[in-house]
Amino acid sequence: MNLVIAGGTGFIGSALCTRLLEQGPKKRLVWNPPAPGHWEKALDGADGVINLAGEPIAAKRWSERRKEKIRQSRIETTRALVSAVAKAGQKPKFLINASAVGFYGPHGDETLSEDAQAGNDFLAQTCREWEAEAIKAEAYGLRVARLRTGVVLGRGGGALAKMAPPFKLFIGGPLGSGRQWMSWIHMDDEVGLILALIERSDAHGAFNATAPNPVTMREFCRNLGRVLNRPSWAPVPAFALRLLLGEMADMLLTGQRVLPAAAQKLGYTFRYPKLYEALAACMPP
Repeated sequence: MNLVIAGGTGFIGSALCTRLLEQGPKKRLVWNPPAPGHWEKALDGADGVINLAGEPIAAKRWSERRKEKIRQSRIETTRALVSAVAKAGQKPKFLINASAVGFYGPHGDETLSEDAQAGNDFLAQTCREWEAEAIKAEAYGLRVARLRTGVVLGRGGGALAKMAPPFKLFIGGPLGSGRQWMSWIHMDDEVGLILALIERSDAHGAFNATAPNPVTMREFCRNLGRVLNRPSWAPVPAFALRLLLGEMADMLLTGQRVLPAAAQKLGYTFRYPKLYEALAACMPP
């Protein structure tokens, strides 16, 4: 199968490319949406497109300039990709487009499936616009699946690379009250779900890429402490997070209790449905 992957060098993209390369030789191309190039030609005749591109959300404090960069890196890239699809003589059959559970905004203890409405905060509005650009590919006959991903757990990067070090120094603990929900997924299931969406011609619409058992921040940190054989006793006060991170702190202090209803209806079986086993699998052998 001939696939074009945007964002193939990121945390998720690298894992996906590794899995795909195990299935046979593939050719990699540089993704540069604003300028025409080989990637545009690659879309012509490709079987499908996977768009994982986007500026990291938690890399730096959110200034207005930073927020615009986060937004534009997703919306403009997707717009450029769909524009290239429109020009292709032989168009791809599908587009799997990244999104995030931030789509829903803060919802307290309410459980959320894919039919829940978008929120009103910065991340929710960014995700809504991002998905709207992807949906435009349907006008050109593509099957579009929108992947709303939670916190991805894996080795060598992502949330664990930032959360584990304080625990190793015996100063780990929950952020804020600890009562906010965390919707998470192990990298093996993130990639596994993408592969399932590639194979299933009936897979379209929104898919929550989250394990079926979301947990509170307090429970997440308790399990992380158990896996690392460290206590979870040093909570970070909300006011301290807001002083340090500004508006970005709200992303960490609120959350969503998201369920993967569409993935389960599709018949996807999670390899890591429970948090402790998922965290243990992320630790070095």
